[in-house]
Amino acid sequence: MPRFLIIKRVINLCKKLLNKDTEQSVDFPIVISRDQHSVSRKYISDNALKVLYRLQKSGYDAYLVGGGVRDMLLGIEPKDFDIATNATPEQIKKLFRNCRLIGRRFRLAHIVFGRDIIEVATFRGHHDSASKQDKNCTKTSKQSDHGMLLRDNIYGSIDEDAERRDFTINALYYNVGDFKIYDFANGVEDIKQRKIRLIGDPETRYREDPVRMLRAVRFATKLDMQISAETEKPIKQLASLLDHIPAARMFEEFLKLFISGKAQANFEMLREYGLFKYLFPIVDQALSEEDNETLKSFIHLALSNTDARINNDQRVTPAFLLAALLWYPLSRQVSQLKQTTQLTPQDAFFSALHEVMSEQQRSIAIPKRFQSPMKDIWILQDKLSKREGKRAYKTLEHPKFRAGYDFLLIRGEIEGGDIALLAKWWTDFQSATPDVQQMMIKSLPVGRNSRRTIRKRRKPRTKAAKTD
Repeated sequence: MPRFLIIKRVINLCKKLLNKDTEQSVDFPIVISRDQHSVSRKYISDNALKVLYRLQKSGYDAYLVGGGVRDMLLGIEPKDFDIATNATPEQIKKLFRNCRLIGRRFRLAHIVFGRDIIEVATFRGHHDSASKQDKNCTKTSKQSDHGMLLRDNIYGSIDEDAERRDFTINALYYNVGDFKIYDFANGVEDIKQRKIRLIGDPETRYREDPVRMLRAVRFATKLDMQISAETEKPIKQLASLLDHIPAARMFEEFLKLFISGKAQANFEMLREYGLFKYLFPIVDQALSEEDNETLKSFIHLALSNTDARINNDQRVTPAFLLAALLWYPLSRQVSQLKQTTQLTPQDAFFSALHEVMSEQQRSIAIPKRFQSPMKDIWILQDKLSKREGKRAYKTLEHPKFRAGYDFLLIRGEIEGGDIALLAKWWTDFQSATPDVQQMMIKSLPVGRNSRRTIRKRRKPRTKAAKTD
């Protein structure tokens, strides 16, 4: 039996004898033997096993923890292989030449195997015990006025680490040494009951890290589970705490929520709990207005298309979905500028683009590598409507034509009318022969945008008569 279990049992026995039992948020660990669970090394990546074995051979405790264990118990192929250990980040770095230490808020070790990264975290401890032992604990732990953890590098034992984890289904530790699972929060039972439940007091845990509200939604949709009543109760009341989360971290959460194959389900649940507006405030405001059916239908179609592509192992880019979410707020802003100012259409577009993106960046820090494709998709909506002369061919050669065309297809399906006809024209144009393409362009109705300019021939200059 592991030494920590013997020590824990002795402590609990002493408490009972002294009649000083105190209520614990995490019960005594349930030990599940190999013949009672479905977790197997054959489902664990070779690189994760290398890290686990090296840590254990070096005299440290090391466990596969969290999502990897949970998914195997659910019969889902695991993708994340996080490891928890009693080795400090510096000790881990000494063992692995391919290790790099990251993070201020949480000090973590990343063991790099090419593109595969195994994340190793040291067991977390409690802040109150740290303050008693270390007078300078503010150097390793710090909280904001709202109770959010700003820095948290206090180390402890495995049972303390389990209490510090967010949800019961993630407080599961698998030991490759004895093939047993150590369940510190009755997580296996919650998996059976398909419940998302926080460890400890929900309000306190949300204040420590408001992103846990987003994680609760993501796990519920990903695992087809329900958020327990006590876990969901404070969410609407505390949703505003997300305002204090750095915009860069919110972008990472956006990717997990919307580029995972469950975008549509997450969108609905985020709106239900009042969380969506802290990701996309201008979109949420537009959705709250009376005439929002077109916007809502457009977003639903874009989300469902993204989910379908991901679930079919097709390539997706966050830029396309971000462009879809912000398209109607941008279009409305362009229209308002055209009506209230004397800006040219092009200037109105770029002015609206600056306003919308600046507002959005306060909530989610969209990297520049995605901002440029978003702008291309939006600009192409205008270019696709101008097809006369050689314009259609130039648009067809645009590097982001396919993304702009796919965007137009979604617009056509929702808006109908001229947009639907325009989308069909481009569908036919792409598959037509060169001769047919010429006929399609010539048969376009002559309008203000398709007016041809006739160049006047310049008269040849006449040489001036020479004078004697």
